[in-house]
Amino acid sequence: MARKKWGKEPNDRGIYTTVRVFMKVFMKLPGVNRWHPWLREDKTDMRWLPINEDIELPGDAPMPLAVLDRIIDEASHRVIVDYCGCRRGYKCRQYPHDIGCLMMGDSALDIASFPWREVGPDEAKAHARRAAEAGLIPVVGKARVDNFIFRVKDRKRMLTVCFCCECCCVTRFTRLVPPKYVELGMTRLAEISVDAENCKGCGTCVDRCYVAAITLENGVAVIGDKCQSCGRCADSCPRDAITVRITNPDFVDNQVERIRTYVKYD
Repeated sequence: MARKKWGKEPNDRGIYTTVRVFMKVFMKLPGVNRWHPWLREDKTDMRWLPINEDIELPGDAPMPLAVLDRIIDEASHRVIVDYCGCRRGYKCRQYPHDIGCLMMGDSALDIASFPWREVGPDEAKAHARRAAEAGLIPVVGKARVDNFIFRVKDRKRMLTVCFCCECCCVTRFTRLVPPKYVELGMTRLAEISVDAENCKGCGTCVDRCYVAAITLENGVAVIGDKCQSCGRCADSCPRDAITVRITNPDFVDNQVERIRTYVKYD
């Protein structure tokens, strides 16, 4: 798997500053989700995979990264983008810039705007594990906006795995728009709950939530509508007052089949 291609490196900071300003104006237009492909329900479907080691799972169900492992094994092509444009563009100091997106499917080979390399299943899984160990959250599925970012024609044959931090376009988009637009393209895999008796309202989880989904009400953390069940809040809670739970024992099959209705990657 020595294949490698170099696209033109974009001016990342300029691109994402422009996108941020554009989205603030764009999302205020009436009925925008009805006609723009980035926001149509049949064009985008993403899910955040919690990486918490103490996540509550039913029976012998595997960890959520098993969803990604299965997709990697089934994919026709696996492409690692050589760097994260968001982290580089925003000069992120907390997470590695060289952990870029993992793109899969036939159209991943058509990426024209970023440098990339094709890899085998083992290297793709190692890349995902490195991202998780660094504290980056995998976001998996079909993202129509990526066809624009990577300059790839939308044939529904490119699957995205973005490894997100505070700097990433996915998290910034989620913070900027109303919950109704977040729900159009995001599917929650887990449930997040707060033990009100154990929570002391320290605000650590509020600071840790990079989609601004948590508030303090009467001295207790409250999970809001923008929550994507990434589990970062539970990892940061000093009193273990937040629980990440998956209740469906068939969640791997269910998630993979749902993704298949949006994108063909094998």
